[in-house]
Amino acid sequence: MAKLASSFKNMFLSLSLICLTVAVLLAQVNKMTAKPIADAKAMKLQNAISEVVPEFDNDPTAEAFMMPAGAGDSLLVYPAKKGGRIVGYALNSFSNNGFSGNIQIMVGFDMAHKIVNYSVLQHAETPGLGSKMVEWFKDAAKPSQSVIGRDLSKGALAVSKDGGDVDAITASTITSRAFLEAVNRAYNAYLESKNENSNGVTGNTQSDNTTESATETNKNTEQDKISQEGGDDNE
Repeated sequence: MAKLASSFKNMFLSLSLICLTVAVLLAQVNKMTAKPIADAKAMKLQNAISEVVPEFDNDPTAEAFMMPAGAGDSLLVYPAKKGGRIVGYALNSFSNNGFSGNIQIMVGFDMAHKIVNYSVLQHAETPGLGSKMVEWFKDAAKPSQSVIGRDLSKGALAVSKDGGDVDAITASTITSRAFLEAVNRAYNAYLESKNENSNGVTGNTQSDNTTESATETNKNTEQDKISQEGGDDNE
C-alpha cells in the first residue's frame, strides 16, 4: 500500500512538472511571436491604406479616428495627407449581410467624392463565386461592374437588379449587395469626416440617402436569403 501511494505521488509530481514546463514554454513562444504578429498586422493595414488612397506623406494609422456612418455604426477613418493637406480618406468598413456573413473592406475616397480603390480585408464568401469581389468591382475593362472612380455624391451604389447601375457578380447577388452596402457605409463616414474638416458643415442629406440605401440593401438581402433556391442570383 505504501509503495502504491509513493508511486501515485511520484506520478502526480511528474505530471505537475510536465504541465508547468509546457506552460512556461508556451508563454515564451507567445511572447516571442506576439511582436512579429503585431508587426505583420500593422504592415497589412498600412499596405491596404496605401492601396486605396492618393499618394501621401503622413502616417494615417497614427491619425486615425472614429466617425459615425449612420444607423448607429462608427468606422475607423484614416486621413491621407500630402504636405499637411488632406488628399483622401481610407475607411475600414463592413457588412454583415454577405452570403456567409461578415465582409470587411478598406475603401478610399479622394476629396472629390470619388472612389480611388478598395481592398477586401476579410470574408468567408464562396470560393469562385462571392470571393470574386476581391477583383470584380475594380475591373477597368468592365465599367458597368467597376466602382473605381465613381462619384458617390451623385447617389448611393446599388446592383442593377435593385435599380442601380452596378453589375453584380455572376450568381452572387447577395455578396454584391453586401459589398456595395459596405462601400455606401464608408461613404457616410467619409462625408462626416470631410464635412468636419470643412468648418463643421454637415452633410446630412447625402448621408441620409446612403443610409436609406443601406437599409434597402438589408431588406433585399433578407428576402433573397429567405427565398434562395440557387439560380443566377444566389451563391
